[in-house]
Amino acid sequence: MQTVGGRTTEDRAAVVIRVVTVVVVGVALAAGPQLARGPLPPLAAIVLAALVYAVVLAVAEFRGRQVLPPRVATVVDGVLVLVACGLTGGAESIMVAMLPLVVIAASVRGGAVAGRLAAVVAGAGFTLAAVLGSDPDVPLADRWLTGAWWTAFLVAASVLVGALVQLLERQLEAAAVSRARALAEHEAFLEERDLRARLLSAQQARLDGVRVVLHEFRTPVASLTALTADLAAGRLSEPSRELATRLLAEHAVHLRDMLDGLADVAVTDGSPIGRVRARVVPLSELADAVLDSAGVEQARRRPSVEPEGAAVRCDPQRLRRVLTNLVENAARHSGDAPVELALRYADGRLVAEVRDRGPGLPPGQEGVVTAKGVALGERRGTAGLGLWIVEALVAAMDGELSLRPREGGGLVAHLDLPLPPP
Repeated sequence: MQTVGGRTTEDRAAVVIRVVTVVVVGVALAAGPQLARGPLPPLAAIVLAALVYAVVLAVAEFRGRQVLPPRVATVVDGVLVLVACGLTGGAESIMVAMLPLVVIAASVRGGAVAGRLAAVVAGAGFTLAAVLGSDPDVPLADRWLTGAWWTAFLVAASVLVGALVQLLERQLEAAAVSRARALAEHEAFLEERDLRARLLSAQQARLDGVRVVLHEFRTPVASLTALTADLAAGRLSEPSRELATRLLAEHAVHLRDMLDGLADVAVTDGSPIGRVRARVVPLSELADAVLDSAGVEQARRRPSVEPEGAAVRCDPQRLRRVLTNLVENAARHSGDAPVELALRYADGRLVAEVRDRGPGLPPGQEGVVTAKGVALGERRGTAGLGLWIVEALVAAMDGELSLRPREGGGLVAHLDLPLPPP
C-alpha cells in the first residue's frame, strides 16, 4: 500500500469520495426536493451535518492528522446512509446506491470477514429503513423483498471485493519476494565484482613488485659487474682498488636490504616498499653512498650537508632508493654538467634537493612524470618506473616530493621528509 506523508492513498481516496458523495446528495435534493418523502428540514440538517463531517475528515487527512479511526469512520458513514435511506423513501430511496461504497470500504480496510459482516449489518439496516421509511402505498412484502435483495447484493459485493483484495495481496507478496530475490542477486553480483577487483588489484600489486625489483636491481648489478671486471683485469690503481672494494661492500649491503624487502613482499600485501628497518645514518655517508650507487663521476659530484656531521634515524634502504633514483635521473639528463645533492636536517625534517642542468620538464608535466609507466624525453618508451617508485616510497614515509624548474635551466627535485633525530 503506497503512503503519502505517512498516510495511505486508500485513506485519502476515501475522504475525497465521502466529500463528493455528500455534495452530490445535496445537489440532488436541491434540484429535486421531492426525493425527501417527508419533511425536508430534517433531511437537509442531516446532509449539512454529513458535509461538515466529511470536510473535517478530509482537512485532517490532508494535514496528516486522524480525527477518527478508519473503521469507526466507515461505521459512521453506514449509519448516515441508512438514516438518509429511511428519510428518502425507504425501499424506493436512491440513497441505497451508496451502501456498496460503505461495504467496499469495510472490505478493503478490514478484510473479507469484516466486509461480509458489514454487508449483512448494512443489509439488515436497510431492510429496517425500508420497512419503516417507505411510503404507505408500498406493500409490506415489497419492502421486505427489497431489503432482502439489497442484503444479498451487498453480501455478494463484499465477497467479490474480498476475493479481489486477497488476489492483490498475493500479487503484492509475490512482487515483494521477486524484488527481494532480485536485490539478493544484485548484492551477490556486487560482491563478486568487488572480489574480482580485489584479486586483480592483488595480482597487479604482485606484478608491480616484480617490476620494481627488476628496476632496483639493475643499477647495483651493473655496477658490480663493471667493478669486478676491472678488479679481475687488474686495470685499477691502488687508490681505485680501495674505492672499488668500498663500492662492492656498499652494493652488497644495498642488495641485502633489497632482498630483505623482497622477503617482506612475499609475506605481506604485495607492496614493493617492504618493511621499515630504521637505524642511525650520517648524512655525509648517505650522500657519498647515493652518488656512488648512481655512478656519478667524481668530477661531477657536488654534495653538501647542513649542519656538518648531521645524522638522522631512518630506513637507509628506502631513503637511498629514493635519492639514488633522483640522482640517476639528474646525472643522465645533465650531460657532463655537475649534479648537486644538498641534504639539510633541522627541526625533525630532512630537506633534500637534487639539482641538475638538464633540459628540465615540459610545462605542466611536473605531476604527470611521477605516474607509473610515464617516461619523457630520451627515456620515452622505457618502463617509466623510477619516479613512480620514488613517489610511492616518499608517500610511505609521509614525505612530499616536488619537481621544480631550476633558475638558469635544469630541474630541482625537492624532497621534504619528517625524520626523528638519532
